[in-house]
Amino acid sequence: MDIIITENTRVSFAACFTQMYFFTSFACTEICLLTTMSYDRYVAICFPLHYVLIMKKRKCDLMVAGCWISGFCNSLFVTIFASRLSFCRSTYIKQIFCDIKTLTKISCGDIHEFQTMILVEAFLMGLCPFLLILMSYSKILANILGLSSIHQRRKTFSTCTSHLTILLIFYGTLLCMYMIPPSEYSEELDQIFSVFYLAVTPTLNPLIYSLRNKEVKNAIHNVLFSNLFYKGISVCRGAL
Repeated sequence: MDIIITENTRVSFAACFTQMYFFTSFACTEICLLTTMSYDRYVAICFPLHYVLIMKKRKCDLMVAGCWISGFCNSLFVTIFASRLSFCRSTYIKQIFCDIKTLTKISCGDIHEFQTMILVEAFLMGLCPFLLILMSYSKILANILGLSSIHQRRKTFSTCTSHLTILLIFYGTLLCMYMIPPSEYSEELDQIFSVFYLAVTPTLNPLIYSLRNKEVKNAIHNVLFSNLFYKGISVCRGAL
C-alpha cells in the first residue's frame, strides 16, 4: 500500500527481512493449521461417537497454539539464516514481496548452507505435513467407501469439501511457485502464483468455509429472495 501511495518501490533490508519473517510465519502457521484440520476431519468421520472425547477444548487450544508457536519460531530460524547472506549483485527483485526464493537469486558468495537449510525446511514444514494430510484423507476415504448408502457417502464427503478446496488452492500454488523448474517466464509466473496464495486464498477462506454454515446459507437466500421480491413489486407497479 505504501508503494502504491508514494510510488517509491525501494525497501530497506530491515523492512525486507521483517516482511519475509511475517510472510514465512503465517505461511508455516497456515500449513500447520490445515494439517490439524485434516486430523479433525479424520476423527469426526472415522470416530464420530468418540469425537467429543478425543477433540476436547483444551486439546484443540493446545493444537492451535502449537501451530502458531511453531510457525513463528520456524520463521525466526529462517530469517536469521537469510540475514547472513551477502548481497553484492543487483538488489532489484522481480517480485511483489520479499521471500526466500527472491533473496537467494540476488545473493552472492557461498549459499550451500542456506540451500541445505531450505531443503530441511521444505521437508519439515512442507513434505511432512503433506504426508500427514494424505494419511488422514486416505483413512477418511477408506471409511467413506465402507459406507453402504450412496447418500451417506455424499453427505460424509461433503463435510470435507471446504477443507479440500483450500488445500488444493494453497498447496497447488505453493508447489507451482517453489517446485517448477526456472524458465524464461518463471519470474512473471512467480508473481501470479504469489497473488493466489497471498490474496486469493485468504479472500476465499471465509466464503468457502461459511457456505457450509446453514445460517449463512439461509441469510444469503433471504437477502436474494427479498431483493427479487421487491424488484418484482417495483416492476408490477411500473406496469400498472
